[in-house]
This record gives sequence, structure tokens and C-alpha cells, in this order.
Amino acid sequence: MPDFIVTMEAAWLVRDVKSLDDAIGIAISEAGKRLNPAAKFVEVEAGFLSCPYCEETLSSAIVVADTALVGLILEMKVFRGESKEHAERIAKSVVGKALRDVPLKVLDVEEI
Repeated sequence: MPDFIVTMEAAWLVRDVKSLDDAIGIAISEAGKRLNPAAKFVEVEAGFLSCPYCEETLSSAIVVADTALVGLILEMKVFRGESKEHAERIAKSVVGKALRDVPLKVLDVEEI
């Protein structure tokens, strides 16, 4: 059975922040705390978007009224999955249990 890397996107809400950098740092820190120790093997980083006009990369975070919505990228290795769909279900289950009430979307499943 092959191994897979599953990449997911999460929407993280941060309250009472003043800057975009603070919001991103807090979101990564809070996600890491909730993933540890049950899913400490999940890598967390800030997400990026492509501008539809100039195609430059932009931070996937926004701050409005001292409240931020931060897009996080979560990456997890799934060992001995039966298929890509099976690896996706395993990753969503593991991360979903640790990050309850956080919207998740699978971006990519890659066989390694």
C-alpha cells in the first residue's frame, strides 16, 4: 500500500488583533496547540492566494474590525493508504477531531 501527502486548507478566526502579521502568528500558534499532542505530525503554515489580475501571491488573511480570517495550509502524511480517497478520509478525520468547528477543504492528495 502506498503512502500519501494530504494537503488541506483551514479557515481560522482570530479575534482582537491589530495587524495582519499578528493574526497569522496567532492562528498558526493556536492551530499548533490544538493539534498537539494528538496530531503533532501535521505541518501548519500560512496560506497564500494568487491575485486574479496580476498573479502575484498574496497572504490569505484579512483583518476587519480587529477580527481576522486566516487561511492555513495543513499538510499530513498518511501511511499505507488504500487509495487517494482513503488517505483523504483519514487525514480529514485526524485533523477534524483535533480542530473541531474549523472548516477544512482538501486541496491535494499526492502519492509518495
